[in-house]
Amino acid sequence: MLGQKNALSQLTPARVGCSRGITMINLHHDYDGLIFDMDGTLADTMPTHFVAWSRSMAEHGIDFSEERFYALGGVPAPVIIEMLAEEQGKTIDAHAVAEAKEALFLDLLEDVQPVLPVKAIAEFHREHIPMAVATGSLRWVAERILKNLGIRDWFGAVVGAGDVANPKPAPDTYLLAAELIGVDPKRCHAFEDTELGLQAARNAGMQVVNIHSLL
Repeated sequence: MLGQKNALSQLTPARVGCSRGITMINLHHDYDGLIFDMDGTLADTMPTHFVAWSRSMAEHGIDFSEERFYALGGVPAPVIIEMLAEEQGKTIDAHAVAEAKEALFLDLLEDVQPVLPVKAIAEFHREHIPMAVATGSLRWVAERILKNLGIRDWFGAVVGAGDVANPKPAPDTYLLAAELIGVDPKRCHAFEDTELGLQAARNAGMQVVNIHSLL
């Protein structure tokens, strides 16, 4: 699966435009704002996150399978850690472990590449329509990833874990992102790569596309 995920960053922008009947150009004709998930959507971070997760969880004797990891995409790290610890009968400081995991991830940050078709959509629209990022990652981590990819200034706002009370699939992350760029959520188009993220955007009243339909 990691090989398949790494392939996301290798796809060319030429694939963007129309796939399975979905037109991804000139979205500003029909929407007032675009909101992007980050991990697995704008940035091909998931394989690198999994390496950091695997090492961090192993230090505490917690099993975290690759399948479960991808299924929980978009859920904040402390929530995942608390869930796994409870399931496996461990006592753990979820926030401290989450910080250690993020620090390890940042050590591996140079391995992260953009998801080119999604980056191309954002690049095309950045001068036409307000855009934001709605992620389950910590905001400071998201800011660093976006800056590392050279695309932070494309987005009027970044909403991350800690900015809202309820993570995805609750709509809070997307609702706040829309608010910060001054756009009615129902006039936003969202981009996601996980089922929880798709649910979050829909719960916010947005139109949303699974980016895998564009690849």
